[in-house]
Amino acid sequence: FHHLVRTVPHSGRLVVNGAPHETALTRVLGMGAWSEVKHFNAAPGYSAKLLREDGSAFEVWLNDKLQATVHWACVGQHNVGNALAVFAAADHIGISAAQIAAGLNNFPGVKRRLEFKGEARGVRVYDDFAHHPTAIITTLDGLRARELGNGQAGRLIAVFEPRSNTMRLGSHAEETAAAFAAADVVYVYQRPDLSWNAADVFGNRAQVFTDLPTMVAAIAAEARTHDHVLIMSNGDFGGVHGKLLAIL
Repeated sequence: FHHLVRTVPHSGRLVVNGAPHETALTRVLGMGAWSEVKHFNAAPGYSAKLLREDGSAFEVWLNDKLQATVHWACVGQHNVGNALAVFAAADHIGISAAQIAAGLNNFPGVKRRLEFKGEARGVRVYDDFAHHPTAIITTLDGLRARELGNGQAGRLIAVFEPRSNTMRLGSHAEETAAAFAAADVVYVYQRPDLSWNAADVFGNRAQVFTDLPTMVAAIAAEARTHDHVLIMSNGDFGGVHGKLLAIL
């Protein structure tokens, strides 16, 4: 990563997440940078003041000056951070804050980021690429704030497949179990190639299955009207989204 930093010319700009937990980025920058560094998720730098808890509306500040207000289709603190990074990058090439905000306000989001897959029997099903603890936390928090805030009825049911290389190796196993705190019910698929035992790690926090059809049937039996089922994997997860909706 420091080699990447070294390839940025003096006339360029490094756009860096300044959140306190990003200690790895701090270590890399500590090795030296030859270009301008602009932070987001931090002051000095670009920061956000949430107007809605779910992150669908926020003010963008650069140091102590209001730059723009964004009302968009995305939710979650990770997406707010992504938007701040856009402001920091686009500003460097002369795009105004008003132009950036207008673009974000019309941005529909990307597939597999809290993508709504359908509704059946009053149960709404979503797909999300979240596959590491930080993304899981922000995605769950964003969906809960948007759909279940202010006393709205329903539960948040999380369905997770540890599929990435780091997940299968167990690099984030303990942190992953803690990342599901915002979910009311958790289902985990124990892949055949998983090097750790999900039942041991999650304990009574999750229901663990080794068979996808059995897991989908269990989720369908559990889900009720007003529930939101968030399915998380960085793969196709055996098409469980469509299978669940079909059963419902």
